[in-house]
Amino acid sequence: MSNINIGWEEWVSLPKLGLPALISKTDTGAQTSALHAFNIQPFGSERKPKVRFGINPIEGNEQFSIYCSADVVDVRTITSSNGISELRYVIETSVVIGEVTRNIEITLTNRENMKYKMILGRSALDGFTVQPEKSFEQPLLSYDLYKNIKKQMPARRSLRIAVLTLEPNNYSTRRIVEAAEANDHVCELINTKRCYLNIQSVDPDVHYDGKALPHYDVVIPRIGSSITFYGMAVVRQFEAMGTFCLNSADAIGISRDKLAAHQVLARHRIPMPNTAFANLPKDTDNLIGLVSGSPLVVKLLESTQGKGVLLADTKKSASGIINAFRKLNAPFIVQEFIKESSGTDIRCLVIGNKVVAAMMRTSADDDFRSNLHAGGKAKSVTITKEERTISIKATKALGLNIAGVDIIRTATGPKVLEVNSSPGLEGIESVSKKDIANLIINYIEKKSGFKSL
Repeated sequence: MSNINIGWEEWVSLPKLGLPALISKTDTGAQTSALHAFNIQPFGSERKPKVRFGINPIEGNEQFSIYCSADVVDVRTITSSNGISELRYVIETSVVIGEVTRNIEITLTNRENMKYKMILGRSALDGFTVQPEKSFEQPLLSYDLYKNIKKQMPARRSLRIAVLTLEPNNYSTRRIVEAAEANDHVCELINTKRCYLNIQSVDPDVHYDGKALPHYDVVIPRIGSSITFYGMAVVRQFEAMGTFCLNSADAIGISRDKLAAHQVLARHRIPMPNTAFANLPKDTDNLIGLVSGSPLVVKLLESTQGKGVLLADTKKSASGIINAFRKLNAPFIVQEFIKESSGTDIRCLVIGNKVVAAMMRTSADDDFRSNLHAGGKAKSVTITKEERTISIKATKALGLNIAGVDIIRTATGPKVLEVNSSPGLEGIESVSKKDIANLIINYIEKKSGFKSL
């Protein structure tokens, strides 16, 4: 191939990094090309190191930023032309100059005040003849290519994902990590209780083990009911920092508060068992009457996994349970007991606007609760169009992106029992034979607007 002429400055693009147009300066005195980036952060494992960074690609516009990530191929000490040495991360990516595309190594350096965001070194110039007295010998690009970049599908990159959890070894957490890594992302497990918050309007952040946590692309909250209040505060802080959280703090809070959740579902006309709530003991009889009398179900507002959920067979036992909860200052609701459900419900797993899997859960022995944690058993089930529709509507009504919606089948149609913002994956993956964890990661990628592989 005969040499191709290029000027001392040229338009180039770096498609794998999502950078369609950069003005670069050729530098035959430098061996390796360089990108002038900011907020350069290493992440990933020692076995597979990665780096994420930002760049302001448009000359004179420091407000417009593109964030990129790439595998680290080396870390080198680079000495600049003025004799200053620094340790730089080296990545490998494709560069397009005119009609020529090739893979090159690029070092990353934080030199935000430089006019040229990229330097083309000798290793990238093989086959080119530099005309030092000329500029832009190759076809011109334009910064206009960035105008619609937010509407376009950006290039894939490795995401830095944080999972907030107190149980790093449980099934759901392990599966999410496996799925993230299988899709070339990095998952870091953060103990929610060990986070502490720097709350300020200018630069809020989350601290952990004596230092500020890095910026994450995504936070996946797996917050246990025992720390709902503190967990919501941590998620809210990440939201203040501009991080995408799979479920928001407000949505988690509403879904965990059974009274608030049922009020929201009622506002959206989503069918559910008759539910009642009162404060004064003298209203107990009227409260029981609102849900058609006994038998009825009494639920603590923050019960989970079937705990704090009691069946009262008679009006007398219902009054006893209600009065006991009141003496303990434990807020609760009462619900009608759906006899025809016979200790059976359906868990629909919703991701985005789609029910991706469903299972039927049946209670153990004479227990009316069908939760798997309470000894219930699960099997595959085919849900109806109506069940699918109300599962999606309930998830949307509570503002959740991912949810486990529990439905019972009644003589008057399906009704929503509750909506779980941190649904477990083990039972439903086992029953449905679907890779739910991977579907969650795929959803996160779509929310990030990435191109498919």
